[in-house]
Amino acid sequence: MGLFDRFKKVKRLETPVDLSIVGVDMHSHFIPGIDDGAKTIEDSVEMITEMQKLGYKKVITTPHIMSDYYRNTPENILGGLSAVQFELEKAGVDIKTGAASEYYLDFDFERKMNEEKLLTFGNNYLLFEISYMNPPDNLFHVIFKMQTMGYKPILAHPERYNFWHTDFAKYEAFVDKGIFLQMNINSLTGYYSMGTKKIAEQMIDKNMISFLGTDCHHIGHIKLIKDVVYEPYLEKLLNSGKLMNQTLL
Repeated sequence: MGLFDRFKKVKRLETPVDLSIVGVDMHSHFIPGIDDGAKTIEDSVEMITEMQKLGYKKVITTPHIMSDYYRNTPENILGGLSAVQFELEKAGVDIKTGAASEYYLDFDFERKMNEEKLLTFGNNYLLFEISYMNPPDNLFHVIFKMQTMGYKPILAHPERYNFWHTDFAKYEAFVDKGIFLQMNINSLTGYYSMGTKKIAEQMIDKNMISFLGTDCHHIGHIKLIKDVVYEPYLEKLLNSGKLMNQTLL
């Protein structure tokens, strides 16, 4: 492959991908005022309305739970969901909604796992993230403990962890250990970085992605989704037969 071929622009799709094939978004930040997502209930309604227009039939919103920063609890998350559902019904927005959390694997996570019932969705799926700076030393120990307790761990946006970009075998190790990988749809736009886009495409090539999420925080992310539907790799992922989002309906 020549230098020109390596860097030439991939041809975009002429017909946009139909996101109703995905059906369910299982990673977003739509509950207002509790993390870095929606600021107001009006933001929540606007974004979820746009999700419905894009073809999604259900959204499972997943606010952050972080011991040092976003100290959310199942109670305030589910209470926030009820408020959003009430406003959606008033606005006549016909879409199913649910809530879980995006858990941060910090110093207090194991205690939470031992002492609390964690927020999950579907078949006891547990969405978690790690630091963007470096992986925790006890990462696989904690994941194994999740599994022994009956949780099915889903690693959020693995393509965004730059420290693994030069060691693709680390991603394969997650799949080998029965950990599900959730890709952010906007990673395919180059929004996070071109390195992130490249890793996302590589994982799609190897059929490693089980869940597709928007990780939507604000209306700007919705606008990007309206563009990403022309990306060939999104079409390839949806045609892979690997995605499990529809099982969450």
